[in-house]
This record gives sequence, structure tokens and C-alpha cells, in this order.
Amino acid sequence: MHHHPTSQNLRLAFFLNLGFTIAEILGGLFTNSIAILSDAVHDLGDSISLGMAWYLENVSLRDRDDRFSYGYRRFSLLGALLTTTVLLVGSIFILLEALPRLLAPQPTNAGGMLAFAIVGIVVNGIAVLRLRHAESMNARAVAWHLLEDVLGWIAVLVVSIILLFKPLYILDAVLSIGITLYIGRNVVVNLRKTLALFLQGVPENINIEEIDARLRALADVQSTHHTHIWSLDGEHHVLTTHVVVNENLPKDAILCLRRELQGLLTALNFSHSTIEIEFGDGDCGMAAAD
Repeated sequence: MHHHPTSQNLRLAFFLNLGFTIAEILGGLFTNSIAILSDAVHDLGDSISLGMAWYLENVSLRDRDDRFSYGYRRFSLLGALLTTTVLLVGSIFILLEALPRLLAPQPTNAGGMLAFAIVGIVVNGIAVLRLRHAESMNARAVAWHLLEDVLGWIAVLVVSIILLFKPLYILDAVLSIGITLYIGRNVVVNLRKTLALFLQGVPENINIEEIDARLRALADVQSTHHTHIWSLDGEHHVLTTHVVVNENLPKDAILCLRRELQGLLTALNFSHSTIEIEFGDGDCGMAAAD
């Protein structure tokens, strides 16, 4: 399988992030900085995300088969769920470690924090620059996540500079809690979106009533019903619908209408669509189930 540029950039970001995460864990223990350890846990989650994104970027290129008839796109949701779970568990662990330090601040190595902050900005900054023009929604989401890391390290840089001049060690715990709560909020938001996609909810950026209205606006369409929309991975969407036409509509007109319907749905970026043409309101095979 050939690796396209997006896959190569994700691979680079993964190895940069994983190597830096290991260094962070060791550095956090060495400097006694709970802020660095909290970001290390976050970066561990990022490494898992990047690894899965890299792997799934290649897996998603596989054609559908007898086992996965829609293809392998949905595997990315599993990766998102595992990643958010890791980040939530890590955030809880860091909060339990950081909260006691508000009452009993512990000395930290400000010089070590400063050095790690600079390296963190550089490492994550390189990854962001490599992914900033990626076309894949998956890669763009990773780029935004890494940009958050850059901002977090800028905060660590500011605190470490303050600690070089004033021993306000409580700032380390305050920064750790702030980073963890900020990350935790984003993780919960992403977890909610991921679970909604798992449960085959309509994607947030799609208005199902508007789609129905556009289908009904086509000539020869009398009505639509049983319109269902869900997403394979948050980017590739699926639609099924029943379209009612006049029972006297000739075959050529039906074929022309079907092409119009498919063209409209393709223009709306639906990866898969299934349209059932019905003749009159009593022709629906699912009417008994209503």
C-alpha cells in the first residue's frame, strides 16, 4: 500500500509526539513539575490519537468487502473512543495529584520546565506546520489538537520564567489544573460527538429537513419519507430515503429523476445513498411498520 503525504505527515507527528512524551514523563519526574506531568499524560493521549490516525488513514483506503460492506471508515470512531477514554482517565489522575499541591506547593525545577517548554513548542509546532494544509478531516483535527499543545507549552514557558525570579510554586499546580480542565472539557465534547456518531445520529452539520425539502423540490417528486442520515466516520455520510412519484410517470422520466436525485446527493457530499422510488402513498413496503 502506498502512503500518501497525509499519512507520512501523521507518521512524522506520531514519532515526534511519542518521543517527546517519553522525555516529558522523565523530565516531569526530574523537575518535580505536575504541570509537565499533566501535559505528558495529554501528549500520551495525543500519541495514541496520532498512531491511530496514521494507521486508520491507511486502513480507510481499503475497499469494502463481504464483512464490512460500507468499507473501513467506521474504524476511526473506535480509535476516537479509545483516545478520549485514555485522556479522561489521565485527566482524573492528574487532578488527584495536583489538587493537594494547592494546599502544600512543592518546589519545581524552573530551568528544567523552561527547557521542556521550548522543546514542546518546537516539536508540536513542527507537527502543526506539516499538517496545516492536510485535506483529510482526520489530519486537520489532529493539527488543531496539536495547536492546543503549542498554546499549553507557551503557558508553561510563562510560568517557568516567573518561577526563575519568584518561588511561587503554587503556579505549577494551578497551571496543571487549568490545562487538565481545559483539555477535559474538549475531550468530553469530542466524546459526546463520537458517541452520537456511534449511535447513528444525524451529523451536526446536516439538517435532515432541509435535505428532504431539496429532494421534494425536484420535478416529478410528490413527497419523501423514511429519510435516514448517519455518518461512517464524521466525514463520509450515508443517506436512505423513499421518494413518491406519480404512478403514471413513464420509465424514461423515472430514470431521469433517479439521476437527478443521485446527482443532488453527490453534490451534497453523501458517500453512499439509497433511493427507493414509490408510486403513490400506498406503495411503501414499510407502511405496516409505521
